[in-house]
Order: sequence, then structure tokens, then C-alpha cells
Amino acid sequence: MKEKFDQLKNILDGMQGDVEKFYVKEISSAGGRLRKELNNIRKLSAELRKDIQEIRNQRKPSKKEPEA
Repeated sequence: MKEKFDQLKNILDGMQGDVEKFYVKEISSAGGRLRKELNNIRKLSAELRKDIQEIRNQRKPSKKEPEA
């Protein structure tokens, strides 16, 4: 799971140049690259959320088991 979090950080760090190009230098093609990377972040975030939920569910005791 840490790998996915590190991937998110790397994507964000890599976007910095395109953010400047799009907003400061007004280069439109940088906007397309930003949108692509934001979509990758969305997908990776969804995977990370799913992994976290699975781990949380594994940690919870089952409520279906009768207490002794």
C-alpha cells in the first residue's frame, strides 16, 4: 500500500512543471497533461481507498459469529 501512496506523491511532484506552464506561461498542451495525470490520481486514489477498506474490514471482528 505504501507503494501506491508513493506513486501519488511522485505524480503530484511531476505535475509541478506543467502547473506552471499551464497557469503562468499559458501553454494549453500542459493542461491536457495535467488532466491526464489528475485522472491517473483519481484511479490510483480509488485503488488505495479500496485497499484501505479491505484492511479495515479484515481488522473488524465478524459480527456473525456467536459469542461464547
